[in-house]
Order: sequence, then C-alpha cells, then structure tokens
Amino acid sequence: MATRLPPTISADTKFFWDGLRENKLLIQQCDGCGTLRHPPRPMCPQCRSLDWTAIESSGRGTVYSYVMPHQPRFPFFDYPYVVALVELEEGVRLVSNLTDIDPADIIVGMPVEVYFQTFDGDLALHQFRPRG
Repeated sequence: MATRLPPTISADTKFFWDGLRENKLLIQQCDGCGTLRHPPRPMCPQCRSLDWTAIESSGRGTVYSYVMPHQPRFPFFDYPYVVALVELEEGVRLVSNLTDIDPADIIVGMPVEVYFQTFDGDLALHQFRPRG
C-alpha cells in the first residue's frame, strides 16, 4: 500500500508538483495584472489572462485555520494529524499538514514554515511546522 495517495496532476498543476520535487513551493503569478493565485488554474480570476509565471514562495506564513480529522481513519496517516489552511507571506492560502507540534498548542495566527517530504520515492509534498 502507498504511504500517501498521489495527487491528480494536470497540465495546469504539473509545475506545482514538479516544484515540490525540487523543494520549491511555487505559486502562479498573472502576467497580465500580477495577481498571485493558488490553487493553480488556467485563467486569472481578476483579469482573465491566460498568461502566468511561476514564482517561488518564501515558504513562511501563518495558520489561518485548522482541523483534526478523526473519521474515517486512513492507514497512511499517523493520528492525530492536523490539516491546516496556511496563509503565506505572499498573500495566498494553501491546505497542508501541520506537523512537529502538539495539537493542543496550535494557535490561529502562529508563524509556520514549509518543509518538503518525499513518499514512495517520487511523491513530494509540502508540510508545515512551527517557525523558530
């Protein structure tokens, strides 16, 4: 059994997953108006441009919200595990796991930083942990 379920990779998201394999957290930036966007998509929601560039995030942010799923239990997660909505310094939010912290110590607004974890030799995922 795989240690994690692999993502569905499309032409619109391939750059993101390839970046994770290189330990880079990439975000789309619209070439038309400069708007940053995540999750990746083909068209800018602000100006409808189809032209974009991938920029590298600092990987620093804060916990915007979080949940601790309990059921159904998946065999590839250690419980308890935390799913966090992280607001990056660049202003976009993304969903990830928050690790290296007791769930009782999590505070909305706490500073976090990205790190990268590889599963099954090829699947690279972004994870977050407390900064500092």
